[in-house]
Amino acid sequence: MAGSAGVWGIEIGQSALKALHCVKKGDEIVADAFDFIEYPKILSQPDANPDEMIAEALTQLVERNDAIRDKVCISVPGQSGLAKFFKPPPVDLKKIADIVRYEAKQQIPFELSDVIWDYQMMPGAVIQEGYALESEVGLFAMKRDQAYRQMAPFQEADLQVDAIQLAPIALYNAVAYDRMHERIDTEEFDVDNPPTSTVILSIGTDSSDLIITNGFRIWQRSMPIGGNHFTRQLTKDLKLTFAKAEHLKRNAREAVDPKLVFQTMRPVFNDLVTEVQRSIGFFRSMDKKAEIVELLVTGNTVKMPGLAAYLGKNLGYEVQVLDRFSRLTGEDVLSMPTFRDNSPTFAVCYGLCLQGLDMGQVHTTLVPKEILTQRMIRAKKPWTLLGLTALMLGTSVQYALTQRSWATTHENVWKGASSAVSQMTTYSSDEKSKDATLENRLAFLNSLGEEVSGNVEERLIWLEMLKAVNMLIPREDYPEGKIPSPTEVPLEDRIDFHITQIETKKLTDLALWYTPIVDQRYKEEMRNWARTMKRTLPDEFATDTGPTGEGWIVQLSGYHFYNSTDRMGLEGTNHVRKYLTTNFLEKPITLTGMDGEKLTFTPKEMGFSYPLQLDEKEATDVLIPNPDYDPASPSAMLTPPKGITGPKEIVAPNGETILYQPPTLRVRRLDFTFQFVWTPLALSERIKLKLEAEAAAEAEAAEMSGMESGDVAMN
Repeated sequence: MAGSAGVWGIEIGQSALKALHCVKKGDEIVADAFDFIEYPKILSQPDANPDEMIAEALTQLVERNDAIRDKVCISVPGQSGLAKFFKPPPVDLKKIADIVRYEAKQQIPFELSDVIWDYQMMPGAVIQEGYALESEVGLFAMKRDQAYRQMAPFQEADLQVDAIQLAPIALYNAVAYDRMHERIDTEEFDVDNPPTSTVILSIGTDSSDLIITNGFRIWQRSMPIGGNHFTRQLTKDLKLTFAKAEHLKRNAREAVDPKLVFQTMRPVFNDLVTEVQRSIGFFRSMDKKAEIVELLVTGNTVKMPGLAAYLGKNLGYEVQVLDRFSRLTGEDVLSMPTFRDNSPTFAVCYGLCLQGLDMGQVHTTLVPKEILTQRMIRAKKPWTLLGLTALMLGTSVQYALTQRSWATTHENVWKGASSAVSQMTTYSSDEKSKDATLENRLAFLNSLGEEVSGNVEERLIWLEMLKAVNMLIPREDYPEGKIPSPTEVPLEDRIDFHITQIETKKLTDLALWYTPIVDQRYKEEMRNWARTMKRTLPDEFATDTGPTGEGWIVQLSGYHFYNSTDRMGLEGTNHVRKYLTTNFLEKPITLTGMDGEKLTFTPKEMGFSYPLQLDEKEATDVLIPNPDYDPASPSAMLTPPKGITGPKEIVAPNGETILYQPPTLRVRRLDFTFQFVWTPLALSERIKLKLEAEAAAEAEAAEMSGMESGDVAMN
């Protein structure tokens, strides 16, 4: 008998019963038993009794394999059920079930109470924040009476069916696991650029199933043509009995006139190719981005000489017979002649075993829910009886102990003490109730105070941020606050920064802003700042992963004129680094508290971080109005020499030397964009964090002082 914890995959075909037993050992699927039981006749023959032949085959299967008790998964033909695939709109995952139920009512042409149905989201769906995007759902159904009819032979043989799957879906499970596992496990499904597709043609006795899949999506269709059509063609044209025609079909190459045999069957070959071409053409009309690269054929009919070559020649695809399973091990089974001779027909059983071992991509089942419920109840009955027995035993013991205690206890002995305890309990309850009322009142007053003070802080926090930013913007300290004229102090000698625009953007997660490009730019900018300021960046700078959580991105747009080429290395963007970036990293910020107290914070304590000059630009020459220009002055009446771009002494026609003031000044201006991260902190929070940091620093200093004193004492 095959070891426990295994799965039997059983397919009841039209000409034989196929069964495969697999177990999971580590990461491998091992086949350790199989059976192939041919019926005396094909089930669809007029004089055949399908029920008796299936029952006899199942009896042989049970006898040969020591009363099967492992998990059993069976298949049903594709035309016995319904398989539909649809794309739901982007929706919350919790609402997928409602959408599928609505879709089931539209797609299933019967009352839902008359069918067994199940659904599953196909692999490759994109899940973002609990929403399903670019997903596809498979809907599978079968009439209830059909499901019970498929399970009836197994119930008579005392075999419990754990899963019912459509044969085409079982084939998909086998191919997806055996040939497409790397694609499914490692690649993300791209709707606009899907991977190549494979056509799987399973040629049965009376019908065939065609499945087209790329591992992530499935399209399947059943075709009313199979191996029996070749046999009937021989019976009709060569006037043979069905048995002789079947033998001749299987051994066409050994016939007296093989050419005649193939010519007789050619119409069926043509019909099969036509059906396959029609199905593929219909699929291409629905999915124009699909690229089909190969055709896999299964079923014992593929052993018919010339069939695979004929399909490949007329369909234009590389044709392979699915008679080898690269990820299935177990040489004791795979090397047996019976298995090797019939391996093309075990693909469905292989897929059923994979589903039973939870290794298949599709794990839906069409076993009626009421049967599963009955099995669950039956499995829990022994535990329920055991629990009731334990409860009865415990109740009996408790009753015996209580009776014994009551018999040795007199009420009058404890009456006074019980009364005192009751009084004290009542008093304690009253006091606790009063205490709880006072605590609730205190909590309310505290929360009210926090809300009132918090609202004040929240109203001030933006004003504080703008004031802090204004303090960090570099500017000259002119005497008496009077700005000198360009004649007194040239514009290129002023460190002033002119801010033209401030923009803010709130983000629920700052990681959305700190992209790899921003990370690269920030670290490059900080290295340039350290080089300009001759500083050394801390060791943790290289491993900084950027800000996270809620916060604001503040962007300053502005310009400066400190761009003289005589200050090589200190002009342009380096001027921004030297003053603006340094200020946002180090400059103290002094604010006035609510009680008038002066409070000093660092930019980091204000919640400022990650200062970043967004781009490297070159200063450009611009013309600006000259504030010292007077159109009524004598110099304005003169025609100045060419090339004058600023105030300059010139000689007037009367020989007098005067200072010429042009109407515009040509200066070099650098426009820059500067960003930083702001994590708002209320004033009370900043003060609390500052006090905690100071306390920690004092404690660390005291510890270091104690260690130094200890070292001196030891010396």
